[in-house]
Amino acid sequence: MNPSDLQRKWRELLLNFKFVSVFLIQVLTLSVDSNARPNVLIFLADDAGWGDYSASGNIHLETPNIDSIKQDGVSLEKFYVTPICSPTRAEFLTGRYHPRTGVNGATLGQERVNLDERTIGDSFKQAGYATGLFGKWHNGSQWPYHPNARGFEKFVGHTEGHWGEYFDPILEDNGTFGRTDGYIVDICTDKAIEFIATRRDEPFFCVIPFTTPHSPWAVPNRFWEKFRDMKITQRETQPDMQLTDYSQYDDWTRCVLAMMENQDWNVGRVLRALDDGQLARNTIVIYFTDNGPNSPRWNGGMKGRKGSLDEGGVRSPCFIRWPAQLLSSLKVSKITGVIDLFPTLIKLAGIERVGEKRFDGMDISPLLTQKDSEWQDRLIFSFLRGSVSVRSETHRLDANGQLYNMISDPGQRWPVNLQATTTATELKAAAAAARLDVYGTSQPRLPKPTDMDSRPFGVGYREWPRTWLPARDGIPSGGVRRSSTAPNSSYFVNWRNTQDTISWSIEVVSSGDYDVIVHYTCPIQDTGSIVEVRFLDEARTFQVSPGWDPPLFDNQDTVPRKPGESQLKPFKDLDAGTLRMTQGRGNLTFRALKVPGSSVMDMRAITLIRRR
Repeated sequence: MNPSDLQRKWRELLLNFKFVSVFLIQVLTLSVDSNARPNVLIFLADDAGWGDYSASGNIHLETPNIDSIKQDGVSLEKFYVTPICSPTRAEFLTGRYHPRTGVNGATLGQERVNLDERTIGDSFKQAGYATGLFGKWHNGSQWPYHPNARGFEKFVGHTEGHWGEYFDPILEDNGTFGRTDGYIVDICTDKAIEFIATRRDEPFFCVIPFTTPHSPWAVPNRFWEKFRDMKITQRETQPDMQLTDYSQYDDWTRCVLAMMENQDWNVGRVLRALDDGQLARNTIVIYFTDNGPNSPRWNGGMKGRKGSLDEGGVRSPCFIRWPAQLLSSLKVSKITGVIDLFPTLIKLAGIERVGEKRFDGMDISPLLTQKDSEWQDRLIFSFLRGSVSVRSETHRLDANGQLYNMISDPGQRWPVNLQATTTATELKAAAAAARLDVYGTSQPRLPKPTDMDSRPFGVGYREWPRTWLPARDGIPSGGVRRSSTAPNSSYFVNWRNTQDTISWSIEVVSSGDYDVIVHYTCPIQDTGSIVEVRFLDEARTFQVSPGWDPPLFDNQDTVPRKPGESQLKPFKDLDAGTLRMTQGRGNLTFRALKVPGSSVMDMRAITLIRRR
């Protein structure tokens, strides 16, 4: 055999070896993908509307990384959440309609998920997954409502719904608060990427609930510059009759667009981290948002926005990618909802559910895998404070009993009650039955949005000796009021005399000595007030000193924040001493005994630390 023949044979052998090697690698990879439990990564936007994405047709911004989840996976084309933040999060956590879970609002304790509910975090944690949540929680700040008590072993972010500091914010890390450096979304994404990197050898369940585009209107300059002077031509197409000049909201819209591009950039960073760690193929990635848009802006012609039970208030994009199992560019036209994610994810991951309460959601994996030949049409209900709207595959019955054909009239302009009497009658009956089912009565008596929830705040759990009690959860009396009409991220002001009080309804679960830390500011000329703190029969006094009167932050807002949102400032820690507290329920009350100046202090929160 001559040398050229030998070279040709050698090349053929090498090519055959390379083919066999590649084939074996592919087979082994498929074997691993089919047997290894998938990772789960969930992105949840805050106050983004269906129309805030280039994939939805928004011409003003680019969201290529979010859009790529749709392109590389499955798009749920008619996916429904709730009209406001906490209820959607409760439905995601439990797979159940939020009124069943004890969640009736977004603040004043009404946002807490009942303790007899078990969460999706509980299920994945018990199955051996590393569980983490990085961003906005908004379903309870104190143990055992805290994310660390609801199945998430790692938490970095904020538990209150509205957070007033987006630049260099104070954030919580598993119960410890500290000031950070940077933009809130970037920081939480950094922490999520760190979590993923350290868990690459075990399955993880990672939730990244972004703080944006919820107000305040704040975004890094490098994202703002693109939109600062942009002409807004794409606006809300269902005008509110009370608004005559939509241009007054254009700066809000510009900031939302910039916040969304920042969010998209952060989604891209996480997706690249999956690629770099060779985790992308066997990671289920989901993206959705929690309610309709939080300002008058373009939303695909749908009626309603945040706080509305109409289509525009409850429809969200939802994209699901899992390269190992799901097809790319698949569109599912059947109605689905946030209540479906829990039952679907445990099915896809092949894990057992923790808890026995009945799901309202359905396992929609047949829709994702095109094994839905026997799929039965259903109804999805949207609730808000006793009101209910019903969505079928073709119609929506609104909260006022008006029926709309969503195929021919997606903007809900023309009621069809008279033309479709049978459908209207059926959906009205279904709405009445659903209200009775989830509330236990046809006429539920619910707390007003301004009412404090009747459940006390827990103090003294052995698993969680440090309890944070923000002004949001407190009860002012006399002249004391909050710094804003929005309780979240507010602080108490106007505390001026001995008749004024501030109290928290608490339940001490372990008797003992508790250090009391007050987070305060006080003008130097007003220092010296003597304050009593009392719980049941025990009390102690402390003096408000030294003076601490910093200016309001001036580095937070890209455009002025909404009326009713607090401008924050740096608060100082005041050691108020140790208070003996016995097991039981009552009010922890602060009252000034002596006020030498014109005010006692401004109070952001208190921290109680149980001594071991």
